[in-house]
Amino acid sequence: MEPVTLTTDRLLLRTPTPRDTETVLAAVQDPDILRWTTIPSPYLPEHARGFTEQLVPEGWANGTMFTWGLFLPEGFLPEREELVGMLSLTKRSAGTAEIGYWSTKEQRGNGYVTEAVEAAARWAFSEWSIDRVEWRAEVGNQASRAVAERAGFIIEGVLRSSLVHQGVRRDCWVGALLPSDLGLPSTAQYVPASQ
Repeated sequence: MEPVTLTTDRLLLRTPTPRDTETVLAAVQDPDILRWTTIPSPYLPEHARGFTEQLVPEGWANGTMFTWGLFLPEGFLPEREELVGMLSLTKRSAGTAEIGYWSTKEQRGNGYVTEAVEAAARWAFSEWSIDRVEWRAEVGNQASRAVAERAGFIIEGVLRSSLVHQGVRRDCWVGALLPSDLGLPSTAQYVPASQ
């Protein structure tokens, strides 16, 4: 699939490219990003190059992972865009994708990631035939959980020993967003369990 660009009221969501390598490298040095995400730590220049030059384009090309850089556009001039975060949707099984994201330290608390999560989920439901977007985060990652809940995710529980972070198995929260949560139709019929 060719990369897709999305826009919101305040953001440009576009594929990070090699021209963004240094910006990504600098942003990911933030201890909070390294603490809560499963990216390599320490995060070295070769990791940033591998991300922008291989991982991102290959994910789009083979339709398994769609990654967007979240940018504040300044007149839509690439040299003036400010990176405020990153977001990926990874296909996990038929009709299911997992979302992951991070925000730059300077832009946390502005609602940018929530805005991007909502836009990416709407795109996945309407254009990618996804019926469930899952969110997972290590138990204790309150900032990620707050974004997920503001975007409409329902927290479904704790998965024990479900994440591996820096060689250690950890418990994680899991939540989901369905098309019906956003007033959109599903591609397959959904019959919820009776309570």
